[in-house]
Amino acid sequence: MKIAVLTSSRADYGIYLPLLCAMKEDSFFDLRIIAFGTHLSSLHGHTIDTIKKDGFTIDHELDHILPSDTEEAIASSMSIAFEKFVKVWQKEKKNYDLVLCLGDRYEMFAAVSAASPFGIKFAHLHGGETTLGAIDNEFRHCITIFSTLHFTSTEKYAERVAAIKGSTENVYCVGALSLDNLKQAKLLSREQFQEKFSIDLSKSSILVTFHPQTVNTQPNKKNAEELIKALGEIETYQIIITMPNADTMGNTMREVYKKFASENNNVVLVENFGTEGYFNCMNLCAMVVGNSSSGIIEAASFKKYVVDIGNRQCGRAVSANVIHCEAEANEILQACSKALKKGEYQGDNIYYKPNVAQNIIQTLRKWYC
Repeated sequence: MKIAVLTSSRADYGIYLPLLCAMKEDSFFDLRIIAFGTHLSSLHGHTIDTIKKDGFTIDHELDHILPSDTEEAIASSMSIAFEKFVKVWQKEKKNYDLVLCLGDRYEMFAAVSAASPFGIKFAHLHGGETTLGAIDNEFRHCITIFSTLHFTSTEKYAERVAAIKGSTENVYCVGALSLDNLKQAKLLSREQFQEKFSIDLSKSSILVTFHPQTVNTQPNKKNAEELIKALGEIETYQIIITMPNADTMGNTMREVYKKFASENNNVVLVENFGTEGYFNCMNLCAMVVGNSSSGIIEAASFKKYVVDIGNRQCGRAVSANVIHCEAEANEILQACSKALKKGEYQGDNIYYKPNVAQNIIQTLRKWYC
């Protein structure tokens, strides 16, 4: 089965990884990668190098991200991606039996929508979800409409995909693929983590991943300033901030974080941990703060409480480890204090199902044969 995988960022590549590794070892699949988005951006760590290092075959590398982070630049980047993918699909329309796509980002929407005149078939992961604070919400549902196969993370999301498509055919609830990484992830000691990433986690630490809000972008700078105002009050903890995605006003938020780090010795900025590094940091930190899907989907499996700030993830189903608050310094500080007092989370992760990658593979085999 000739199968291509669309990956546009470090985030979706980390989610795909268990499935990619399983397919790579399975002679049934002829696996190819199409890398685009921030993978080719030096500002975001040029993570295409990671894909190459992992030994995957890359059929196409598409550079379309503009250096600006305005609404116009994001729209223009979508347009460039669309045009470049027209050429890809024109060339490959008879060469791929199926293309995997994931999630909801604008560049993923451009890639998938450009294929519609060419009859390309897609399998979509993480459809049916809701994030009211991000324009991703609309893109996600559109990608669902364009796709043939659907692999959702919860039963609720499977029902929503079926409602969008008007049928339950080819809709499969498999759980969150990223959690399969936990089976093969090498969990490091604090000493090993420091040796590999030069970050000392013998200090009590908080992992922060806070991206721009993309529905209403005006408050993004203020939101970032409110976050660091709150974090500045937590002086007894080391603050580890992973840098934001290529979204509207992402660069503006980066500058806020850089200034914060320059003025505080307990703040560490990280451009790209990679999946292993991010999971290990989450595992060794006291808690997670921000508005990333990783806090919603993965943190519960590491028994961590999460402070989810603002509206970006609003509407997404959550486990009992998630504490919501508004993007206001006092509320963030109170939520962090509450989470730290709770200690280790003892509940379940609603996104967990066993053997997600293998279940997807079995479904793909049946569909193809």
